[in-house]
Amino acid sequence: QVQLVESGGGLAQPGGSLRLSCAASGNIFSINDMGWYRQASGKQRELVASITNGGRTNYADSAKGRFTISRDNAKNTVTLQMNSLKPEDTDVYYCNVDVVHKGTFRIRGVHWGQGTQVTVSS
Repeated sequence: QVQLVESGGGLAQPGGSLRLSCAASGNIFSINDMGWYRQASGKQRELVASITNGGRTNYADSAKGRFTISRDNAKNTVTLQMNSLKPEDTDVYYCNVDVVHKGTFRIRGVHWGQGTQVTVSS
């Protein structure tokens, strides 16, 4: 099993900042991509930002220039620094990791966090 523990969501004012963190633990041999997604009620989950184990990043257009994703490979953590927040950033944000599990066959699996609410409002 893989556990993902998210933290850092909450309420921010427009123009403010929030920092989301996600720590992965458990049956992990290595981690490929890590990322953050967002989902509004009744809508599909969509990518906010992702980062490879080599540090290459990818951002949604709405996140470029405002959000920064980073990871600590030694601690199996991924962080999303969100600056210049807008009301339209309000959503539930989910951590996502692409894991190679321990064991003879090194089975790969994708895991999701439980989600953390981000609300941007004055």
